[in-house]
Amino acid sequence: MVFSSLIFLLFFFPALLVCYFCVPKKLRGVRNCVLLGFSLFFYRCGGADYLPLLLISIGANYVGGLLAASERPALKRLGLWGAAAVGLGMLGWFKYAGFAAENLNALGLPVPVPEIVLPIGISFFTFQGLSYVIDVYRGDAQRQKNPLYVALYVSLFSQLVAGPIVRYTTVEEEITQREESIHEFSQGVVRFLFGLGKKMLLANVMGEVADAIFGQPAGGIGPALAWMGALAYTLQIYLDFSAYSDMAIGLGRMFGFHFLENFNYPYISRSVTEFWRRWHISLSSWFRDYVYIPLGGSRRSLGRNLFNLTAVWLLTGLWHGASWNFVLWGAWFLALLAGERYLWGGRLRRAPGAVGWLYAMLAAVFSWVLFRSPSLSYALGYFGAMFGLGGGADGQEVYFLLEYWPEWIGALLAILPWKLWLQERLEERGDALSQGVLEWAPKLMALGLMGLSYVKLVSGSFNPFIYFQF
Repeated sequence: MVFSSLIFLLFFFPALLVCYFCVPKKLRGVRNCVLLGFSLFFYRCGGADYLPLLLISIGANYVGGLLAASERPALKRLGLWGAAAVGLGMLGWFKYAGFAAENLNALGLPVPVPEIVLPIGISFFTFQGLSYVIDVYRGDAQRQKNPLYVALYVSLFSQLVAGPIVRYTTVEEEITQREESIHEFSQGVVRFLFGLGKKMLLANVMGEVADAIFGQPAGGIGPALAWMGALAYTLQIYLDFSAYSDMAIGLGRMFGFHFLENFNYPYISRSVTEFWRRWHISLSSWFRDYVYIPLGGSRRSLGRNLFNLTAVWLLTGLWHGASWNFVLWGAWFLALLAGERYLWGGRLRRAPGAVGWLYAMLAAVFSWVLFRSPSLSYALGYFGAMFGLGGGADGQEVYFLLEYWPEWIGALLAILPWKLWLQERLEERGDALSQGVLEWAPKLMALGLMGLSYVKLVSGSFNPFIYFQF
């Protein structure tokens, strides 16, 4: 079940609203149980066989949190490493066992390759649960004695399967003391509907273009078509993933939870460093706080800092997928970030903004070709096509441009912070008309997006979110 499906919108979500808001506010525990029950059912709909894994993860993190808060060092370490062993052990088996076996076979070791289906959202709920145990161990968060609250934190349906990765400290008080209101609910609905429109009207269409182009042999693609495919996927992955984050944040707000932003217009960045401050913020901050800084961060020697960066970006690449494509994807960003820190960062900051933006965008586009390609050999062939080494030139790019020109324009507008610019101008004016526009324009636009999205839902085909596979 996905947010952008008729089953969710017409059945699951209305049923949850009725059951949740029929419970009086003062019965917070009952409301939490309703949310927990629906969240577990939501995950079960995505794969009944893997619900026990989620429950095991919840149990390990609950017990790990209790032990990590102990005053006895041995028990603290047992809680931390026990929870890490369970969570990372499950993640390692289901996500990386097949990849490891394939590489051992390539080295001549006859190891059976297990046929494993990746449980949906396992990378997200594993990292989220571990962040709770680590924070308790460090003394940054209080242990939670109620197992149902830990279960709700780990499994809350709005961000369970594709993030954002929510820190326990962000929602610790809201689990027991949040305040739902009509204003907060309406703001959440608007945010959700903007995400729904972004997904259904823009991301899916860009996905159709990208799939059609990347589905062709790389050697038969001309340079114009190759660049169009790379740009289409660059737009798709941002619109798709940020749409899910918009919908997750909106859903959370409807029920009184306030999740932190996960994207901050990354395609206006003027460096790769800035790009990673704006892209998938919850993941990059997780690796910063729980891997990079504990290893010593940048306050060590040059060699040690490069080692720390290498560890982070190797893990970041592998987190996204068990494939050499993703390892190379991580290495690509490692090289660029290290280069900006130690080699060309100063010159880049002094260069005109347009130069920095073009550099950052090209770096992102090339990275997404690696990300989207089914194999390293295909990625290399696709890069060759982008620079004129392919053999095709049949005018498909003209078709894709003319057929989808409204979506191209909409997608390019959606990556820019025009909403923030307009909001600032209206707030500066401060008159009654400006206040009316600020109040009602988003709501009216959200209703329009809802209508158009429903048309797409009824007439379109199933198109899951990209990050469900991680």
